[in-house]
Amino acid sequence: MSEKKHLIDFASCGGCSAKLASKDLAQVLQTLPETHDERLLVGHETFDDAGVYYLNPEQALVQTVDFFPPNYNDPVWFGRVAAANSISDVYAMGGVPVTALSIVGFPSSELPLEALTGILKGAQEKVAECGAVLVGGHTIRDPELKFGLSVTGLVHPARVTSNAGAKPGDVLFLTKPLGMGPVTTAYRKSAIAEEHMLRAIQQMATLNKSAAEAMSAVGINEAHGIHAATDVTGIGLVGHARNIARASKVTLSFRADALPLFEGAREFAAQGLNSGAMKTNEALLAEQIEIAAGLNEGLRRVIFDAETSGGLLIAVASQSKERLARELSKRGVACIAEVGHVEAQGPKLLTVR
Repeated sequence: MSEKKHLIDFASCGGCSAKLASKDLAQVLQTLPETHDERLLVGHETFDDAGVYYLNPEQALVQTVDFFPPNYNDPVWFGRVAAANSISDVYAMGGVPVTALSIVGFPSSELPLEALTGILKGAQEKVAECGAVLVGGHTIRDPELKFGLSVTGLVHPARVTSNAGAKPGDVLFLTKPLGMGPVTTAYRKSAIAEEHMLRAIQQMATLNKSAAEAMSAVGINEAHGIHAATDVTGIGLVGHARNIARASKVTLSFRADALPLFEGAREFAAQGLNSGAMKTNEALLAEQIEIAAGLNEGLRRVIFDAETSGGLLIAVASQSKERLARELSKRGVACIAEVGHVEAQGPKLLTVR
């Protein structure tokens, strides 16, 4: 690849920070006719990570699609991250990925086909790692490079981890450190060492498979089991937490000192190295969150900023929090952070203290 033709040169923004603002999406969706089908178990109303469609008493389809511009220059790693991010939506619903289709917008007159080969190779590795099959896809010419997957999974209809299931008293766990927005912005600004960025890319390329398997081992939708889950991506930690709080009619309370941060993320954020999504997310959520006075400014920026291929935010019954921690550890999940709890709905949907 020519030195003048890097992947991020063909992207005005990168990773999940490219998502349309949640406020704008909600405005569009509310103008559309409602879908009435008793087989649709989870639709767009709760802003869940994927749709769930009933097939039979033992199976429901989990369907999702996700794609974005590159946040790293290596094609294989970009393919791995984009695939892991897409697959994660199935895990967030308690499902198991089965098939995937690739979605590509490629500047074929500007980048060599070897770059596309690398992207698809990286994605295929992750699809194989999760046990699914890449069955095809669609590719178009596009001046801005974009890649992702449409993923179909399976889940038991009674074992769906919807946003709507969190209960007062539940404990909140997070399975990856926060801070991909500031870190990837630092990369675009050439303010980070390559080795540092590669560690972040490796985190983003890590599947949420082990965390999802731990949830299943504890028991989903059982009285003392897992009650809700989401993956933390484009609308940041507090944006995705807000979706759980709103759908479940509860308040999610976070302990600021318990939030896991990727190395350097708070410092980059304090320097103003945030993705464009940070201000959009902050404006959307400002009236819905109570933040303790004196919260570190870098941390405040991190929790509003976009994550790319982030971890799972899990609401588990308090009686089973130790078991969840053990199951996560047994499966090699590197980050096992108890970050807060669920309260009865208060004046704000979220608190950070």
